[in-house]
Amino acid sequence: MEMSFRTLPDDQHGILVRRDEGPDVRLPAQPAGPSMPHDLVHAVVETALGTDDGFWGATARGATFQGFERHPGRHRRSGMKVLRRGGDAVLDAELRVAWAYRAWSGQPTEGHGVGPALLDAEARARTGPRLDAAAKRWTAVPVGGELVWRWGVDS
Repeated sequence: MEMSFRTLPDDQHGILVRRDEGPDVRLPAQPAGPSMPHDLVHAVVETALGTDDGFWGATARGATFQGFERHPGRHRRSGMKVLRRGGDAVLDAELRVAWAYRAWSGQPTEGHGVGPALLDAEARARTGPRLDAAAKRWTAVPVGGELVWRWGVDS
């Protein structure tokens, strides 16, 4: 599966996902976030942690998520079956990715309202440098350009 994260004017981004199973999908213009798109953070952290049943793993298996649109000319079957089978793992990945991003971006990772640490020191050591590298790659993409991420290949 290949994800193309495209920079758009006004600090927006869009994503085109070409996958082997299920329809190709795209995410229309969304805010890019303070450092990089949230779904790019997912790709980086899920790869670093070896998570193959999170958001991008489910997407690779054909899941479709709210906000994404089917790209014309590809498969038409629904991706809901994938989510019914693996929804708990996707939610777990969402929490772990959010926690990794929180730690990486310098937000509090302990104290009132934060909850227990979801990643140990070894996992944080794997995710931090990869988030640094991805943020650097994303910052270098000019408006109208793209950062291509190959699921299961890029890190």
